[in-house]
Amino acid sequence: MSAAGLHVSSEVLPETPPKGTRRRISAPTVVGIFLAAVAVISILRVVTGANDLASSGALAAAIGLAVPIGMAGLGGLWSERAGVVNIGLEGMMILGTWGAGFFGWHWGPWAGLFGAVLMGVVGGAIHALATVVFGVDHIVSGVAVNIIGLGVAKYLAARVFTGAAGGGPTQSPPVADLPSVTVPGASSGLGTLEQKHIFFVSDLAGVVRSVITDLSVVTIIAVLLVVATWWILWKTAFGLRLRSCGESPVAAETLGVNVYRYKFLAVLVSGGLAGLGGGYLALVAANIYRDGQTGGRGYIGLAAMIFGNWRPGGLVSGAALFGYTDAVQLRGGGTTVHAMLLLLAVLIAAVGVWQIWRKHAVVQGIIALGTAAVVALWFVLSNTVPDEITGMTPYVATLLVLAFASQRLRMPAADGQPYRKGEGH
Repeated sequence: MSAAGLHVSSEVLPETPPKGTRRRISAPTVVGIFLAAVAVISILRVVTGANDLASSGALAAAIGLAVPIGMAGLGGLWSERAGVVNIGLEGMMILGTWGAGFFGWHWGPWAGLFGAVLMGVVGGAIHALATVVFGVDHIVSGVAVNIIGLGVAKYLAARVFTGAAGGGPTQSPPVADLPSVTVPGASSGLGTLEQKHIFFVSDLAGVVRSVITDLSVVTIIAVLLVVATWWILWKTAFGLRLRSCGESPVAAETLGVNVYRYKFLAVLVSGGLAGLGGGYLALVAANIYRDGQTGGRGYIGLAAMIFGNWRPGGLVSGAALFGYTDAVQLRGGGTTVHAMLLLLAVLIAAVGVWQIWRKHAVVQGIIALGTAAVVALWFVLSNTVPDEITGMTPYVATLLVLAFASQRLRMPAADGQPYRKGEGH
């Protein structure tokens, strides 16, 4: 790679705004946002009496639900930053669950984790071969990968698990546990403080306790992968070249970037990360492979990536949002979801006021205020949420956030567009 290849930012990456238009979020700001969020949840708990909103159990469950979604979303980020749309994340996750069950059964849980990544990479290789090499439409290829992943996992499970002790055509034999991390003294002390239900203090104790009690090593690995992704894609020359393929592959090619190689590699990494998300479901959440284990989390991971504006930090927020709302509705049922209606009404109203005040989306702001009024009225006139609606909570929350955040979203300029070598000549 010539030195000129390192100066592609101004020509290839039009996403970079003029100087001074983008504010970087500092560490104190992040801490302030976190403490403000805890305070809001604490106020909501006191007002509604829903004590499970910030309990360590609910938050630990939220982490467990968010990790596989986050890994699928992170895989999608790698692929789409290189310009390849990847809706085949679900199929790659399914392959990962089978790989975790098979490898874990034969060689232990760490081998299972490797097997999950390996099978995800196989799914990524199919998608990369179809889209990058043969120029197949990305959506068509992604749908095909989802169908292939589902069919292959069912076939292989029936072939290798049938007749095994504890196994069958739809599940693998049990797999040994992966290690987890607990801080003994601090965990018990924070648990005692949490049970006192002191405003803000107990809620903060519950949050901290959830991340220092039985925290799976796979969760720690997932966090490190998010940080590594941010550093590689935004702080290295390799990442700059890879993102240039998603912004303007023709310009990148003229500057000496091997676009095919970067796209192919990005989709392989994408598959491996999605497979890791599937491995989490089989090795951590269940200790066994089961048919239908992913439950559409690959698609939700794609939504989390879009919500996060194709950036790691925002992606984590999207995965956390879905994981939290899902955990709360599973543990607390209709009563806890009813308490969240008040928070939802306030947040939507705040978005509406902000949109009207900025005068750049007055119509959307009025719609948001109307929606907030309807949700608030629902909260006032009811005491619980029907069970038929409770299960929809995570999906409705995700759709609402995507709808109100859509104005600031910007996908890579060449994402999903066909590319052939030599187009720039």
